[in-house]
Amino acid sequence: MNWTDRLALFAPLDFVALGTLFCVWLLIGWRIEHASARQPSVSMIMADYRREWMQQMLTREPRIFDAQTIATLRQGTSFFASTSMIAIGGVLAVIGNANNLAVVAQDLTLAAHPPIVWEIKLLLVVFFLTNAFLKFVWSNRLFGYCSVIMGAVPNDPTDPRAPEMARKAGELNVTAARSFNRGLRAVYFSLASVCWLGGPVLLLAGAIMTLIVIWRREFASQSRGILLEK
Repeated sequence: MNWTDRLALFAPLDFVALGTLFCVWLLIGWRIEHASARQPSVSMIMADYRREWMQQMLTREPRIFDAQTIATLRQGTSFFASTSMIAIGGVLAVIGNANNLAVVAQDLTLAAHPPIVWEIKLLLVVFFLTNAFLKFVWSNRLFGYCSVIMGAVPNDPTDPRAPEMARKAGELNVTAARSFNRGLRAVYFSLASVCWLGGPVLLLAGAIMTLIVIWRREFASQSRGILLEK
Protein backbone atom coordinates (compact mmCIF):
# COMPACT_ATOMS: atom_id res chain seq x y z
CA MET A 1 0.00 0.00 0.00
CA ASN A 2 1.53 3.33 -1.09
CA TRP A 3 1.08 6.68 0.64
CA THR A 4 -1.72 7.73 -1.69
CA ASP A 5 -3.74 4.68 -0.71
CA ARG A 6 -2.99 5.29 2.96
CA LEU A 7 -4.10 8.92 2.81
CA ALA A 8 -7.30 7.80 1.10
CA LEU A 9 -8.21 5.97 4.31
CA PHE A 10 -8.73 9.33 6.04
CA ALA A 11 -11.71 11.64 5.55
CA PRO A 12 -11.31 15.35 4.66
CA LEU A 13 -12.37 16.21 8.21
CA ASP A 14 -9.35 14.29 9.51
CA PHE A 15 -7.03 16.63 7.62
CA VAL A 16 -8.98 19.67 8.82
CA ALA A 17 -8.70 18.51 12.42
CA LEU A 18 -5.01 17.71 12.00
CA GLY A 19 -4.32 21.13 10.47
CA THR A 20 -6.25 22.81 13.27
CA LEU A 21 -4.25 20.97 15.90
CA PHE A 22 -0.92 22.10 14.45
CA CYS A 23 -2.12 25.67 13.88
CA VAL A 24 -3.37 25.94 17.46
CA TRP A 25 -0.13 24.47 18.80
CA LEU A 26 2.06 26.91 16.87
CA LEU A 27 -0.13 29.98 17.35
CA ILE A 28 -0.61 29.66 21.11
CA GLY A 29 3.14 29.16 21.50
CA TRP A 30 3.86 32.29 19.46
CA ARG A 31 1.25 34.29 21.35
CA ILE A 32 2.65 33.29 24.75
CA GLU A 33 6.21 34.18 23.78
CA HIS A 34 5.27 37.42 21.97
CA ALA A 35 2.51 38.74 24.19
CA SER A 36 2.06 42.52 24.40
CA ALA A 37 3.44 44.53 27.30
CA ARG A 38 -0.13 45.49 28.27
CA GLN A 39 -1.23 41.86 28.52
CA PRO A 40 1.87 39.78 29.26
CA SER A 41 1.72 36.04 29.62
CA VAL A 42 2.78 34.26 32.79
CA SER A 43 5.89 33.08 30.95
CA MET A 44 6.87 36.66 30.12
CA ILE A 45 6.21 37.85 33.66
CA MET A 46 8.32 35.04 35.07
CA ALA A 47 11.11 35.86 32.60
CA ASP A 48 11.43 39.29 34.23
CA TYR A 49 11.55 37.68 37.66
CA ARG A 50 14.27 35.30 36.48
CA ARG A 51 16.40 38.22 35.31
CA GLU A 52 15.81 39.99 38.62
CA TRP A 53 16.76 36.81 40.46
CA MET A 54 20.18 36.77 38.83
CA GLN A 55 20.75 40.43 39.73
CA GLN A 56 19.78 39.82 43.34
CA MET A 57 22.17 36.87 43.42
CA LEU A 58 25.08 39.31 43.15
CA THR A 59 24.68 40.53 46.72
CA ARG A 60 23.40 37.30 48.31
CA GLU A 61 25.85 35.61 50.66
CA PRO A 62 26.11 32.71 50.60
CA ARG A 63 24.54 31.71 47.27
CA ILE A 64 23.40 28.29 48.40
CA PHE A 65 19.74 29.18 47.83
CA ASP A 66 20.43 30.04 44.18
CA ALA A 67 22.36 26.82 43.58
CA GLN A 68 19.61 24.73 45.17
CA THR A 69 16.92 26.45 43.09
CA ILE A 70 18.78 25.77 39.84
CA ALA A 71 19.30 22.15 40.91
CA THR A 72 15.55 21.83 41.54
CA LEU A 73 14.77 23.24 38.11
CA ARG A 74 17.16 20.75 36.50
CA GLN A 75 15.51 17.90 38.40
CA GLY A 76 12.16 18.98 36.95
CA THR A 77 13.47 18.92 33.40
CA SER A 78 15.08 15.53 33.99
CA PHE A 79 11.83 14.13 35.34
CA PHE A 80 9.78 15.28 32.36
CA ALA A 81 12.42 14.15 29.88
CA SER A 82 12.44 10.67 31.42
CA THR A 83 8.64 10.58 31.50
CA SER A 84 8.45 11.59 27.84
CA MET A 85 10.92 8.85 26.89
CA ILE A 86 8.89 6.24 28.78
CA ALA A 87 5.69 7.47 27.12
CA ILE A 88 7.32 7.27 23.68
CA GLY A 89 8.33 3.69 24.37
CA GLY A 90 4.81 2.84 25.50
CA VAL A 91 3.19 4.31 22.40
CA LEU A 92 5.70 2.57 20.11
CA ALA A 93 4.86 -0.69 21.86
CA VAL A 94 1.18 -0.11 21.11
CA ILE A 95 2.02 0.64 17.47
CA GLY A 96 3.81 -2.70 17.31
CA ASN A 97 0.51 -4.34 18.29
CA ALA A 98 -1.74 -2.33 15.99
CA ASN A 99 -3.75 -5.41 15.07
CA ASN A 100 -4.82 -5.85 18.68
CA LEU A 101 -5.58 -2.13 18.89
CA ALA A 102 -7.84 -2.41 15.83
CA VAL A 103 -9.77 -5.23 17.50
CA VAL A 104 -10.16 -3.24 20.73
CA ALA A 105 -11.33 -0.21 18.74
CA GLN A 106 -14.04 -2.28 17.09
CA ASP A 107 -15.13 -3.62 20.47
CA LEU A 108 -15.47 -0.03 21.70
CA THR A 109 -17.68 0.73 18.65
CA LEU A 110 -15.06 3.01 17.16
CA ALA A 111 -14.75 3.05 13.38
CA ALA A 112 -13.47 -0.16 11.85
CA HIS A 113 -10.19 0.77 10.17
CA PRO A 114 -7.20 -1.27 9.08
CA PRO A 115 -4.25 -1.31 11.51
CA ILE A 116 -2.27 1.22 9.42
CA VAL A 117 -4.80 3.94 10.31
CA TRP A 118 -4.26 3.44 14.04
CA GLU A 119 -0.50 3.35 13.52
CA ILE A 120 -0.54 6.72 11.75
CA LYS A 121 -2.74 8.24 14.44
CA LEU A 122 -0.42 7.03 17.16
CA LEU A 123 2.57 8.43 15.29
CA LEU A 124 1.05 11.86 15.87
CA VAL A 125 1.28 11.22 19.60
CA VAL A 126 4.88 10.10 19.19
CA PHE A 127 5.66 13.29 17.27
CA PHE A 128 4.53 15.55 20.10
CA LEU A 129 6.18 13.40 22.78
CA THR A 130 9.46 13.41 20.85
CA ASN A 131 9.27 17.18 20.50
CA ALA A 132 8.66 17.45 24.25
CA PHE A 133 11.59 15.16 25.04
CA LEU A 134 14.00 17.22 22.92
CA LYS A 135 12.80 20.46 24.52
CA PHE A 136 13.18 19.09 28.04
CA VAL A 137 16.68 17.78 27.34
CA TRP A 138 17.77 21.12 25.88
CA SER A 139 16.21 22.95 28.82
CA ASN A 140 18.15 20.76 31.23
CA ARG A 141 21.38 21.56 29.43
CA LEU A 142 20.67 25.30 29.41
CA PHE A 143 19.99 25.28 33.15
CA GLY A 144 23.37 23.56 33.45
CA TYR A 145 24.99 26.36 31.47
CA CYS A 146 23.24 28.86 33.72
CA SER A 147 24.58 27.17 36.87
CA VAL A 148 28.13 27.29 35.47
CA ILE A 149 27.84 31.02 34.73
CA MET A 150 26.39 31.59 38.21
CA GLY A 151 29.39 29.82 39.69
CA ALA A 152 31.70 32.06 37.67
CA VAL A 153 30.10 35.30 38.91
CA PRO A 154 32.64 37.06 41.19
CA ASN A 155 31.83 37.07 44.88
CA ASP A 156 32.61 40.78 45.01
CA PRO A 157 29.49 42.61 43.71
CA THR A 158 31.64 45.66 42.94
CA ASP A 159 33.69 43.67 40.45
CA PRO A 160 33.00 45.24 37.02
CA ARG A 161 32.53 41.79 35.49
CA ALA A 162 29.80 40.76 37.93
CA PRO A 163 26.74 42.60 36.48
CA GLU A 164 27.39 41.40 32.94
CA MET A 165 27.91 37.80 34.02
CA ALA A 166 24.74 37.95 36.10
CA ARG A 167 22.91 39.27 33.03
CA LYS A 168 24.18 36.34 30.96
CA ALA A 169 23.06 33.90 33.63
CA GLY A 170 19.64 35.54 33.64
CA GLU A 171 19.24 35.24 29.87
CA LEU A 172 20.29 31.59 29.95
CA ASN A 173 17.77 31.02 32.73
CA VAL A 174 15.02 32.62 30.64
CA THR A 175 15.97 30.61 27.54
CA ALA A 176 15.98 27.37 29.53
CA ALA A 177 12.55 28.15 30.95
CA ARG A 178 11.24 28.94 27.46
CA SER A 179 12.38 25.54 26.20
CA PHE A 180 10.83 23.87 29.25
CA ASN A 181 7.50 25.60 28.61
CA ARG A 182 7.58 24.51 24.98
CA GLY A 183 8.09 20.96 26.15
CA LEU A 184 5.09 21.21 28.46
CA ARG A 185 2.90 22.52 25.64
CA ALA A 186 4.01 19.60 23.47
CA VAL A 187 2.94 17.22 26.24
CA TYR A 188 -0.46 18.93 26.44
CA PHE A 189 -0.97 18.55 22.71
CA SER A 190 0.23 14.96 22.74
CA LEU A 191 -2.69 14.27 25.09
CA ALA A 192 -5.01 16.13 22.73
CA SER A 193 -3.74 14.09 19.78
CA VAL A 194 -4.84 10.89 21.53
CA CYS A 195 -8.39 12.08 20.86
CA TRP A 196 -7.83 11.35 17.16
CA LEU A 197 -8.28 7.67 17.98
CA GLY A 198 -11.94 8.55 18.52
CA GLY A 199 -12.25 10.42 15.23
CA PRO A 200 -11.62 13.90 13.79
CA VAL A 201 -14.43 15.55 15.76
CA LEU A 202 -12.86 14.46 19.04
CA LEU A 203 -9.47 15.66 17.79
CA LEU A 204 -10.93 19.09 17.07
CA ALA A 205 -12.53 19.15 20.50
CA GLY A 206 -9.26 18.08 22.13
CA ALA A 207 -7.30 20.79 20.32
CA ILE A 208 -9.78 23.49 21.33
CA MET A 209 -9.94 22.33 24.95
CA THR A 210 -6.14 22.25 25.15
CA LEU A 211 -6.01 25.76 23.71
CA ILE A 212 -8.47 27.02 26.31
CA VAL A 213 -6.56 25.41 29.18
CA ILE A 214 -3.20 26.82 28.07
CA TRP A 215 -4.62 30.28 27.32
CA ARG A 216 -6.33 30.48 30.70
CA ARG A 217 -3.19 29.48 32.58
CA GLU A 218 -1.08 32.04 30.74
CA PHE A 219 -3.50 34.97 30.50
CA ALA A 220 -6.40 34.54 32.92
CA SER A 221 -5.22 32.48 35.89
CA GLN A 222 -5.25 33.47 39.53
CA SER A 223 -1.48 32.99 39.69
CA ARG A 224 -1.05 35.56 36.91
CA GLY A 225 -3.06 38.07 38.91
CA ILE A 226 -0.82 37.48 41.93
CA LEU A 227 2.32 37.98 39.84
CA LEU A 228 0.98 41.28 38.53
CA GLU A 229 0.18 42.67 41.95
CA LYS A 230 2.19 45.78 42.81
